[in-house]
Amino acid sequence: MSPSAAARRAHPLLRAVGRAAAVTAVTGAAGIGYASVIERNWFRLRHHTLPLLPPGSARLRILHLSDAHLTPGRRMLLDFVRSLDATNPDLVINTGDSLAHPDAVAPFIDALGPLLERPGGFVYGSNDMFSPTFKNPARYLWRSSKSDYRQRRDPDLPWQELGDAMSASGWLDLNNFKGHLKTAGSTVAVAGINDSHIELDDYDAVAGPADRGADLRLGVMHAPEPANLDRFAADGYQLLLAGHTHGGQLCLPFYGTLVTNCGIDRPRAWGLNRYGRSWLHVSGGLGTSPYAPVRFCCRPEATILDLHPAPAP
Repeated sequence: MSPSAAARRAHPLLRAVGRAAAVTAVTGAAGIGYASVIERNWFRLRHHTLPLLPPGSARLRILHLSDAHLTPGRRMLLDFVRSLDATNPDLVINTGDSLAHPDAVAPFIDALGPLLERPGGFVYGSNDMFSPTFKNPARYLWRSSKSDYRQRRDPDLPWQELGDAMSASGWLDLNNFKGHLKTAGSTVAVAGINDSHIELDDYDAVAGPADRGADLRLGVMHAPEPANLDRFAADGYQLLLAGHTHGGQLCLPFYGTLVTNCGIDRPRAWGLNRYGRSWLHVSGGLGTSPYAPVRFCCRPEATILDLHPAPAP
């Protein structure tokens, strides 16, 4: 075959390869654009109903917030948080990672607004204390980010300012602490721990059977590590609330969460699931790291948990 004939035969193949490469590039760019611009700002309010209260109790509505990772300028996120007071919760629980910038405390507290006038409680996440750094997202496929913090001993975000502002409004600081929260119709026995991802959790500080005289027994943490979940469940806490996973942040259709960044199994890394005799709700969270500002098949969220009396036996 002459060189000219070979070239003529190669041209259709080269054109096909070129078209495929162009389609791949356009599809990839469209996917990144959707994940970073549309889905990252496509907030939703999830809703679950559970029969956890004693017979004859008033219903109890809990708003679960987590993982805002707030940086200045996230107006759509702040507007969504402001809108949540309209859900009329009886109790608000924030499971941490609210900050991602030194100037984020004031806008976050402002967005919470009247929610701070309601009974509430909070724990910290690692990113309330330590500013985000760039990481290769692919490495989450084989290890968590826990080891990244072992070299970082001095917090560089205003976590104390954040905690003081929430505490001053009446919310209970649940970092390695337990107590009671009272709503208009219920008494909630609540225990919480600081973030296990940076090894500040101290379950021994809250250990012991939960108060069975309360209308609800609630366990609160940032990262849903099984070792702590097991202890909360063994102590009789009926409902466990956590965040941290972002629901996986990048999920696959019909498969779901790819990575959890902690010890929880994939199927329970997002949403409401049983955990032994307890219920576990892991929030998909409101935000993302500023160094990975994308979500795919995992919209940012807050959750309403409507609790009502269990049916009589």
